[in-house]
Amino acid sequence: MSEIGLRERKKRRMYRTVSDIAIGMFLERGFDAVSVAEVAAAAEISKPTLFRYFPAKEDLVLYRIADHEEEPARVVREGPTPVEALKRHFLEGLERHDPVTGLNDDSDVLAFHTLLYGTPSLVARLYGHLERTEEALAEALGGGLDARLAAGQIIAVRRILAQENWRRIAAGEALAAVGEDAAAAAERAFGVLARSLPPIVTE
Repeated sequence: MSEIGLRERKKRRMYRTVSDIAIGMFLERGFDAVSVAEVAAAAEISKPTLFRYFPAKEDLVLYRIADHEEEPARVVREGPTPVEALKRHFLEGLERHDPVTGLNDDSDVLAFHTLLYGTPSLVARLYGHLERTEEALAEALGGGLDARLAAGQIIAVRRILAQENWRRIAAGEALAAVGEDAAAAAERAFGVLARSLPPIVTE
């Protein structure tokens, strides 16, 4: 077991190291201006090895948020209802200035989000991440059409709230001012969800 644990830790370090190197290069020169071969050379690995870890160039960037993919599915099990659990989790994220909520004015976080949302191929790849998040959430909600429809709406609300926070901060608004509005917007948005979604997510 300890050897398996060691291998897994080494693998995760490799993922993180290569992703960080790539993101640094993309931020400096632009996503399209940096080749996969250049990233591999900077990380001191072969191009085939890099592709074993990251099947697509875009995955080098999206790895940074990959661990959030099944987060909503985990959160809904905390209760008292799925919507209430997700609202509480999002509000707690705002309080922590979790980058996933968009409410963070750290220059590195803002640069990463600018890279992510400002690169068409990354936006397209991001939707694959969101679809997998929806699928995991729908399964946690019991599966079926109602669960899939609910999951789609929930993930859309989280995405839109986070993007609105990021856009305002990137435009130069103060973190505190955006934070006050962000909490109120989240309360309002999740309140609408609680009133409109099927019983599977509101009971």
